[in-house]
Amino acid sequence: MTTPIGQTRWAIAEGYIPEGSNGPEPAMTSHETVCILNTGEADAHVTLTLFFADRAPVGPYRLTVPAQRTRHQRFNDLDDPEPVPRGTDYACLIEADQPVVVQHTRLDSRRAENALLTTVAYPGP
Repeated sequence: MTTPIGQTRWAIAEGYIPEGSNGPEPAMTSHETVCILNTGEADAHVTLTLFFADRAPVGPYRLTVPAQRTRHQRFNDLDDPEPVPRGTDYACLIEADQPVVVQHTRLDSRRAENALLTTVAYPGP
């Protein structure tokens, strides 16, 4: 089997879900996505905590990434403990009990000329 790669702590410093969208839903809905790769032989139990400029952190949001699988989780679909606000800057701390690799993607479809942004998150110690 594959040797696990990644880290157990990651940060996405830049988060923002645009309030509007242009185009057919759900494919063209403006969104943020955390993409998590688990190459290990054990399921990864992951928590996400959101940080804001003007209020206390929110979380944990909990999800599982099965062994040797990937999960693409839209922030738009997170609702427990509360929905992620639209039109608000936030950052995210991702913590897992197994090493994982994290990538962040945004689709901004407020205009017909769509913008797509993607980057690897910052791996913590």
